[in-house]
Amino acid sequence: MQYQGQRLRHELKYYVNASVYHTLRGRLRTVIRPDPNMKREDGYLISSLYFDDMYSSALNEKQSGIRFRKKFRLRCYDRSDALIKLECKYKYDEFIAKTSASLTRAEYDAILRGDYGFLAARPEPVCRQLLGYHNLRLLRPVVTVEYLREAYVLPQGNVRITFDKEIAASAENYDMFAPDYTTRRVLEKDRYVLEVKFDDFIPVHVLQILQTAMTEKCAISKYVMCRLDKRRFLYQ
Repeated sequence: MQYQGQRLRHELKYYVNASVYHTLRGRLRTVIRPDPNMKREDGYLISSLYFDDMYSSALNEKQSGIRFRKKFRLRCYDRSDALIKLECKYKYDEFIAKTSASLTRAEYDAILRGDYGFLAARPEPVCRQLLGYHNLRLLRPVVTVEYLREAYVLPQGNVRITFDKEIAASAENYDMFAPDYTTRRVLEKDRYVLEVKFDDFIPVHVLQILQTAMTEKCAISKYVMCRLDKRRFLYQ
């Protein structure tokens, strides 16, 4: 499905406990292959530095259940600056879409210094959008969300199934490459987030495996978890 030139995908989220997680991953691995980017069996580390404006719009819109919204973030993998992505994730009711551009470490550092001017010369729309939101609404980094992701992919239906584990928020410093960067866990050790993304359908044999966990869809936001945790930490 397309909307305003963007490919829309379904996204379903569920909380699962350790028992369900181990059962599901064991069954899934018999019919679906691990993401080729997953070098370790337990997954790869994702660090996402999220932005919000002076009104905390991204946080408030999610908590209020606004049907059409978007969030900007800078993302890296396994805390390596070899690949840094600027992404904007869109939510269209029950569908999602994403635009992205690759940044250099120097460009990442410039943004953290508050220097967004270079984005005007970048050809990717997401770069100019971030610059515009920064100029008009003082969009700025607010929190880093970090977790270990175990991912499985299936070409039929463009299905992607992930288990997000060890979800944590940046403590005092949100620069994920800084020497003093630390995180604080925000979700219990034996609780995981199951995410299911697909284009138009999930093959029946995969759906039958997932149905044991797909009992109650949740409006889960790792971003909100981490923003609220940061607020509690600052005001405790």
